[in-house]
Amino acid sequence: MRQTRRRLGTPRAAGIAGTVFAILMAAAIVLMRLALPGGADGADVAVNAGQRHTVRTALELLPYAGIAFLWFMGALREQAGAGEDRFVSTVFLGSGLVFVATLFASAAAAGALLAEGQDHSAFGRQFAYAMLTTYAMRMAAVFVFTASTIGHRLGVFPRPLVVLSYLAGLTLLVVGANLPWSELVFPGWALIVSVHILRGRRPDGSRPAGARPGAPA
Repeated sequence: MRQTRRRLGTPRAAGIAGTVFAILMAAAIVLMRLALPGGADGADVAVNAGQRHTVRTALELLPYAGIAFLWFMGALREQAGAGEDRFVSTVFLGSGLVFVATLFASAAAAGALLAEGQDHSAFGRQFAYAMLTTYAMRMAAVFVFTASTIGHRLGVFPRPLVVLSYLAGLTLLVVGANLPWSELVFPGWALIVSVHILRGRRPDGSRPAGARPGAPA
C-alpha cells in the first residue's frame, strides 16, 4: 500500500516541481534580459546600480530553479520505471545534470562579475552569457528530446505534445543565442508538460483496481 501511494504521488510531484522550475527559471531569464538587454554585445556598457540589483535578484532565483529541476527530472524518471530504455534514460539523466551544472556555472560567473565591478565586466558577461545561452540551452534541448522520446514510448505524452516538444528542442538546439529571449522556450516547455501531468492525474480512488497508471478507467 505504501509503495502504491508513492507511485500515485509521483506524477503530482513531477507536475509541481516542473511548474516551480518553469516559473523561477522564466523569472530569472526575464530579469537578466531586462537588466542586460544587449547580452554579450553590450559587455562594454557600464552597469548601473539598478541593473546590478536586478541581476542579483535573478541570480538568487537560479539555485532554487536548479533544485526544482532536479526534483522534476527525478519524478519524471520515476514515472518511467522499469519500462525506460537504458540508452535514452542515460542521455536523459546526463543532459539534465549537465544543464544544472552549466546553469550554476553561469550564475557563478555573473555573480563574480557583480563582485569584481567593471574591471573585468566584458569577460565575465561574455562567459556567463555563453554558458547560459549556448551550453545550458543545448543541454536543455537534449533533455527535451529524450524526455519527449520516453514520454512518447510510454504513451504518457500525446502526439501534439510530442511534436511541440521536438520543435522546442530544435529551437533550443539550432537557434540558441542568435534569437533573443529564446531561452524562455525551455521553461515554457516545462510548464506545458507539468500542466499536462497535473491535469492527467486522477484522484487515488478514481482508478479501478489493477489498472495501470495512465490507463483509461
